[in-house]
Amino acid sequence: MWGEVTGADGFHVMAYDVPSQLPWSQGDNPFFVSVRGDDAEEISALWGRLAEGSAIVSPLEPAQWAPLYGMLTDRFGVTWVLDVAAPYNG
Repeated sequence: MWGEVTGADGFHVMAYDVPSQLPWSQGDNPFFVSVRGDDAEEISALWGRLAEGSAIVSPLEPAQWAPLYGMLTDRFGVTWVLDVAAPYNG
């Protein structure tokens, strides 16, 4: 399950539980927080602040599905996913 809040400027904050293919252990990755934006500079700046003292799960870099994507676990144990929204080509 997940929830989402979207700002008028396209900024998204989402939270979702751990995907079913990953092992679940209470207190270990209980949920992920996802931050999505349209501006690579904005997402990179947020990443830089969150990355201090964090364990990098996946570095912030281009991915097949996004211009930038990264995952980290902060010093409080919260796992964050940050990405830049891919343009919709539908």
